[in-house]
Amino acid sequence: MQYRIDIKRIIDNNIHIQGWCISDDIFEKINYEVYDKKGEKIDIKLVYMKRQDVEELYANNTNENFNFGFDITFPFFEGEVYTLKIITKNKIVKEKLSRDLINKFNSFSYRKKQNIINYFTKNTFKRAFDFLLKEGITEFIKKTKRKIKGLQVDYDYNEWYRLTKISNEELKKQKEEYADNFKIKPKFSLIIPIYDTSTQFLELLFDSIFEQTYQNFEICVADATEYEKGTNKNNPKKYIENLPKEKKERIKVVYLNTNKNIAYNTNEALKLAAGDYIVLVDHDDELTLDALYENVKAINENENIELIYSDEDKVDMKDSSYFEPHFKSDFNLDLLLSVNYFCHLTTIKKTLVDELIKKYGVFEREEYNGAQDYDLFLRLTNILLNKGEENKIYHIRKVLYHWRCHPKSTAKETNSKTYAFLNGKKAIEDFYKHSNINFREVEKIEDGFSLGLYHTVFKKFDDEPLISVIIPNKDHIDDLKVAMDSVISGNYKNIEFIVVENNSTDKNTFVYYDELKNRKDINVKVLYYDGNFNFSKINNYGVSEASGEYILFLNNDVEMINKNSIFELVSYIVRDDVGAVGAKLLYKDNTIQHAGVVIGFGGIAGHTFIGIHDKDSSYMHRAQVVSDYNAVTAACLMTKKTLFDKINGFDEKLCVAFNDIDLCMKIRKENKRIVYNPYASFYHYESKSRGLEDTKEKVDRFNREVAYFAVKWKKEMDKGDEYYNPNLTLRKSDFSLKNLKFEEVGKGYELPKEIKLLMKEYE
Repeated sequence: MQYRIDIKRIIDNNIHIQGWCISDDIFEKINYEVYDKKGEKIDIKLVYMKRQDVEELYANNTNENFNFGFDITFPFFEGEVYTLKIITKNKIVKEKLSRDLINKFNSFSYRKKQNIINYFTKNTFKRAFDFLLKEGITEFIKKTKRKIKGLQVDYDYNEWYRLTKISNEELKKQKEEYADNFKIKPKFSLIIPIYDTSTQFLELLFDSIFEQTYQNFEICVADATEYEKGTNKNNPKKYIENLPKEKKERIKVVYLNTNKNIAYNTNEALKLAAGDYIVLVDHDDELTLDALYENVKAINENENIELIYSDEDKVDMKDSSYFEPHFKSDFNLDLLLSVNYFCHLTTIKKTLVDELIKKYGVFEREEYNGAQDYDLFLRLTNILLNKGEENKIYHIRKVLYHWRCHPKSTAKETNSKTYAFLNGKKAIEDFYKHSNINFREVEKIEDGFSLGLYHTVFKKFDDEPLISVIIPNKDHIDDLKVAMDSVISGNYKNIEFIVVENNSTDKNTFVYYDELKNRKDINVKVLYYDGNFNFSKINNYGVSEASGEYILFLNNDVEMINKNSIFELVSYIVRDDVGAVGAKLLYKDNTIQHAGVVIGFGGIAGHTFIGIHDKDSSYMHRAQVVSDYNAVTAACLMTKKTLFDKINGFDEKLCVAFNDIDLCMKIRKENKRIVYNPYASFYHYESKSRGLEDTKEKVDRFNREVAYFAVKWKKEMDKGDEYYNPNLTLRKSDFSLKNLKFEEVGKGYELPKEIKLLMKEYE
């Protein structure tokens, strides 16, 4: 038997356990039982789940559908010690569960130790040996390094949050000193639709509002509790009426007596608003005490902003546990068209609300119920983008909102509202219809990696634009053949290949070139670049001979996976606002090699989610959704030829290091987006032709190029990557929390001393 428990948590007076288990007989169904300390069996809610990651490791050679995962919930009583039994026909394992043990499980030090122990299993060694025999020592060493890096463990967020949250002293200063210094002191209208809300939740929410460090606000409530029917379990009206006079005076209430839907209720609450800004709040959630203050601060520092959103996390019913933080990107159009990442806390200038209502006749649309907020954010965004006012969308890089997690909340259960995801598709379709951006015509919106994620499928071209595929090459014709054949076998046909030969020595290479040039079924040019290896010069030379409207830079050591990959890239590069598009690249073992680039990783820039399995969930699914980044790798990068020429192509001073990142930075300076599209997918076999930086001369050259880049883009490096949150680490690629032992929130990665010394030569 192999098993692992990923989650142990006490939420809403329940113990929640999630993990996976597989018997020696993979077809055997595992049984799970829980007992209290008296040995009495406890009733549990058990859900068997599909675990693609486990299936890849243990059952990849079968066509069966397995549910190796488990999700167990049962009531927790303080002081009780429970025993979870995992039962197969040959073995029973036991896990003790108590508050102390669960707290220990979630601690930073314990998880770090357990991760190492869990890794060194008999099965791990067997898989490692099999990989060594199949792929050889070089690939084995590379994979081992990636795995060891992956053993680093992140802080448990509950622990991390308590170490980083705002202090009581700072809250006091905000309330007594700082709030008076603002030039602009807007009034906020907090819009709260209520339906049969428990007093417990209302107390937590209203306390978090009344204790705000910025006090210029009103609360607008639409209470849809059906008092006349007598079906309500709770009495929000009684709670509000019993509030002290000074608090009650700040609340405006309309009693609807019928619960149509949340969009209608929100619209009714909005009618009460007299503030300068509208703040959307759910009836069972909670604000941080500095939420409004941070909004006012942002408004004073950026007077033009009209649509504001913040980071958020989840909290249990008793405010005892915070978890699943969502540290977000700054405004990211293509991410927003893939998932509603705005969510909470969202603040909207009243004049923008008025403009929206004038255009659409309504604030939230009832026909988009379940996705009414997503639809709202997309329409607001569209209005601003169509006026060229993207800079009026602002992201506060702090958690200002705690999303309450309890059995009835969407924070816990996504499957309970499948209609919401259908309406989400409708909202995206509506965005495209009303946008001034020249998107391709949409064929359909389909489900993405999981519910709540969306993939836009654009219509095929009647007349495909010509793509020039630039492939530098030195020998390794077997790899080149794989790369070219995989593209040729794809569904996009109007392609010319430009192979730029650079110092090959194998005579068979030139024989193969002659064969390519004589082929009638494909359009191929072979160019000869005789100088020393310089990636930038080689590709610039290739582009100078290209006939295509669009250029695809492609390594000779890649293999296209999805036959629609070229079309997926072209679908985005045709947009006027897009300057480059990159693909998802995988290692041989289906782990991620590239899913976008973050400026600042490791000091300069680095690929995201390296080593995570393609079927695994990445942070907020970022590896699996279309989104904007500041850079993508030129191992597979498509751009416009006119734009490439305008910015003078690759910087030829960067022979090897970060020339593709430099190119993307120049594209960004032209106010063009860089799009990462995971539906364009390739295997990448890692720079076989060029070899490693394994000599002193190569290392020195690499370091000099790093120093040159760091000086050239110092302003942008100091600013930080707007598509990556400053609360997340720059030491790893998996979007994990900043390691507070080595990093300070909001500060960049410290470059090595040898690089800093070299930088002085370029300043």
